[in-house]
Parts: sequence; structure tokens; C-alpha cells
Amino acid sequence: MWDTLVIGPFTNALLLIYGLLGHNFAIAILVFTVLIRAITYPLTVQQQKSAKAMQVLQPKVQELQKKYAKDKEALNRETMKLYQEAGVNPLSGCLPLLLQFPIFIGLYQVIMLVMAVNPLQMLNLAKHLQGPLSQLVSSLLNTSLASFVPLNDRFLWLNLGQADPFYILPIVVVVSTYWQQKMMTPPSADAQSQAMNRQMAIMMPLMFGYFVMISPSGLGLYWLISNLIGIVQYWMVGRPQTATAAATPAAAPKAIAPAKKKKSAVKD
Repeated sequence: MWDTLVIGPFTNALLLIYGLLGHNFAIAILVFTVLIRAITYPLTVQQQKSAKAMQVLQPKVQELQKKYAKDKEALNRETMKLYQEAGVNPLSGCLPLLLQFPIFIGLYQVIMLVMAVNPLQMLNLAKHLQGPLSQLVSSLLNTSLASFVPLNDRFLWLNLGQADPFYILPIVVVVSTYWQQKMMTPPSADAQSQAMNRQMAIMMPLMFGYFVMISPSGLGLYWLISNLIGIVQYWMVGRPQTATAAATPAAAPKAIAPAKKKKSAVKD
């Protein structure tokens, strides 16, 4: 099932892009990452809107925490009621991240598969280049997918089938993961939630940095590109809301000012 739903489609998609774009595996990973981000874009936007809505609701959540400080059950009930009235699902932000894990694992296996260098790995790759999907891709490219092997695995100083020997890519992945997570994590007034957010902000980037450090560089390249796209998406989604929020206070004094002037004239 895993091979049918993930490994086979990922392998053929990467080889199709590789064949169409000049036999450059780095570009194939870049385009593949953009396609994955485009497919998951609706979920990502929902996650980002939910995070921003949570930020807006924080003052009201703080009021509820003060009001029901001694009644945790009532606090949870009223907080969930507040979220429901605002149309916010606190758990919706987890879905895009959960979807990334099978993609991450599947891409790791695919990179190891297509970078076949010995007869046993070649045989395993050949098994995945048979079937209707591979035949369709071969017909689109007008050549056999097996002719691409071995792939061009060089990109800058990296061998995309091996780990970065200078640890530059893992460090950049840690920084970009931390940056993206910090942007997308809504502030919390609860001390326990704040501590948990701080812990996650450190552990998650380090965990992915370690994975990239021991994995093929192609996987790290995918994660870095995905992080950068996520940061850009968050910035694009956030701009209209920020602009609207900034414009609202400025308009209020102008509406109030004439009313105060009229009242003063009546008094005279």
C-alpha cells in the first residue's frame, strides 16, 4: 500500500520532472517541493488564518483565564465556546505538519531509491519503474526511465544522495524551521502553553536538523525549500489582515471628532 500510494508516484513524478528539466535532480526536487506546497496550500492557508485568529482572541482568552482561574472545567468550556463562535479550530494548525511527515519519509526512501549505485539497488529501482504509471511517464518523455540511471546528483558542493559533509545544509534547515515555527505559533497567555511553545520551538528545528544531518542532502534541500515557501506564504496571507487591523484605529478618531465638536457648540 505504501509503495503504491507514495513510493511509486513520488519516484515517477521526480523522474518525470528530472527528464523534462535538463536532467538536474536539484531542480527536480525544487519543482516537486513547489507542487507539494501547491497541493497542500488550502490546508496551509487555513493553518495560518487559524494562527492569526488565535492571536486576535488572546485578550479574550486572558479574561476567561482570570474569570475562571479556580474552575478549569468552566475555563475549558468557555474557551472552546469562544473558539467556536469565532470559527477557530485550535487543532487545525497541526494537520499540515502531520501531512509533511509521510512526505518527508517517502521522499527519503525515493531519493535513496533513485540514487541507486549498486546492482541490488538497481534491481529494486527497476521494480518501481514497471507498471502503467511508469509506462505513461516513459511515453511522455519518449524514453525509458531506466535510461536516466545513474542520475546527476551534484548540486553546488552537495552530493544529493549523501549527507552534507560540511553541515551547512542542516544548520540552514534548523534556522529556517525555527523561523517558520516562530512565525506560525500564536502567542499564549497561559504559562504552561508558553513553556510548551518555547520547548517545541527549540526541539522541532533541532530534530529536523539532525534528520537532515544524517540523511541525503536532497532531503534537506526539500525541507529547506518547503520552509522558505511556507514563510513566504505566511507573509502573503498575513499582509491583508495586518493592513486592515492597522487601518481600523486610524479611522475611529475621525468619526468621533465631529461629535465632540457639536456637543461643545450646544453647551455654549
